[in-house]
Amino acid sequence: MPEFDLVVRGGNVADGTGSAIRQADVAVADGRIAAIGKVAGSGAEEIDARGLLVTPGFVDIHTHYDGQATWDSHLQPSSWHGVTTAVMGNCGVGFAPVKIEDRQRLIELMEGVEDIPGAALDEGLSWSWESFGQYLDALAARPRDMDLGAQLPHGALRVFVMGERAARLEEATPEEVARMRTLTAEAMRDGALGFSTSRTLNHRTVKGDPTPSLRASEAELMGIAMGMKDAGSGVIEFISDFNTPDAKSEFAMIDRLLAASGRPFSVSLAQNHGRPDGWRRLLGMVEGLVANGHSAKAQVAPRPIGVLQGLQASRIPFSMCPSYKAIQHKTVAERLAMLRDPAFRARILAEAHQPLRSEMAARLTDFDRMFPLGDPPDYEPAKENSFGARARRENRDPREVVYDYLIEGEGKNFVFAPFANYAAYNLDCCKEMMQSPHTLIGLGDGGAHVGLISDGSFPTSLLAHWGRDRASGTLDVSWLVKRHTLDNARAVGLDDRGRIAQGQKADLNVIDFDRLRVEAPVMKWDLPAGGKRLLQKARGYRATIVSGAVTYRDGEATGALPGRLVRGPQAG
Repeated sequence: MPEFDLVVRGGNVADGTGSAIRQADVAVADGRIAAIGKVAGSGAEEIDARGLLVTPGFVDIHTHYDGQATWDSHLQPSSWHGVTTAVMGNCGVGFAPVKIEDRQRLIELMEGVEDIPGAALDEGLSWSWESFGQYLDALAARPRDMDLGAQLPHGALRVFVMGERAARLEEATPEEVARMRTLTAEAMRDGALGFSTSRTLNHRTVKGDPTPSLRASEAELMGIAMGMKDAGSGVIEFISDFNTPDAKSEFAMIDRLLAASGRPFSVSLAQNHGRPDGWRRLLGMVEGLVANGHSAKAQVAPRPIGVLQGLQASRIPFSMCPSYKAIQHKTVAERLAMLRDPAFRARILAEAHQPLRSEMAARLTDFDRMFPLGDPPDYEPAKENSFGARARRENRDPREVVYDYLIEGEGKNFVFAPFANYAAYNLDCCKEMMQSPHTLIGLGDGGAHVGLISDGSFPTSLLAHWGRDRASGTLDVSWLVKRHTLDNARAVGLDDRGRIAQGQKADLNVIDFDRLRVEAPVMKWDLPAGGKRLLQKARGYRATIVSGAVTYRDGEATGALPGRLVRGPQAG
């Protein structure tokens, strides 16, 4: 009889601790790592990993599968990119707790903040829950291809307690704060990994209303933090603009919340192109929290954050033109035929010269920060490859250059428009952020922004670009693995995973590192109600393993669904 359920033979093991890569066998029994080194015993299944990189499964702490996870057992695109544990409920949005009369309000908030089609959520969500614990029970009832953890979202909690007053941004009464404290403690005890809130003006409902948590008082946030203290668990996650003179006072408030509750904290961090050095100030404030004795981290991205524009996407650079608005409801094929008509082309290009009325529209038509995405995608494109630079070389209007690119390739081309982390036309800021001991790799938003952004592929970019391809300097592969495994797992209290060690959960990736790369994104119309979403696969993952079961081979699902709901912190 085989001694082990699975043995991964002779791989180059990056164990998640940052230690030097070494050749070793990894044996698995009963969903746990049973032995590492030279394993004499046989496995019921064996994988020849000679010449391949073996890593822990990746832990993605910033996803938005809150709706998809209730109807889909395959959390793609993340599961194509080696993710074996995903944490959702970020940015203060989610679907529990909820009262019947508030369901549509939460859908509108998720659609507006995370660009997930409301029709898909309307059809896909079963709403078989009211409390957060009941929502977790609904998640636990479905097996899936990875483990999943959830956070308590402030938007849903506030609406549940305050109703319409929450949407009007009114201040919570002491009684309402007390109720939120109780519900927060209950959610943590039921298995929430933390609590998330949003205080950014960028987060709005699909109707344009601000997120309900935008102006939540310190008293309200303190009540919630104390609920976490009551339960003795959970990470506090903040999203905020931090771009006003009040940033220092906001961090002072956070300091008081952490001092009172003793809970760990994380905040999103990216480079704003309008204030390219501002992120250093915010990271300095996080370092200040650490100096005050708190556990605090900033979540950062390994590449630019940007939108994809194209005929298959939610918008193109000409979406504001009246003539395009009149046809935007048509199919891709119908729009493509019209855009190829010379008279229609002339009309659109004339309208595109009209003054833009919003900062967002101007940002999405900055031709010097718009690039052909390509296949394979180029996420660190040279400045001279922008459409603006190309237009100057060709002595053409950049609008014409972009227009012609969009109608090539049967309308499947994407324009990549980075709006964060690319002020200097390179990723040096990302490198500096990632190398800080006070940061975590996150912000991939798997499951969200499905018509405009495809960043669930961050884990593959992290390894391939930074570990092998970057012309201006790569980083140590073992260290990169640690950043997306052990560091993230520990940050959310999951001490049972993130490293290859005896007794740890047997979540693994077997990777052909020389072939590893991100594929070009494609649009699929496979959400409930025929909703569309950008999907992006990867090459080079020979096998992904969750709790000892192989879930993917060479990028294709095996049918195994060992993934389970993670309820609260897990001991190592």
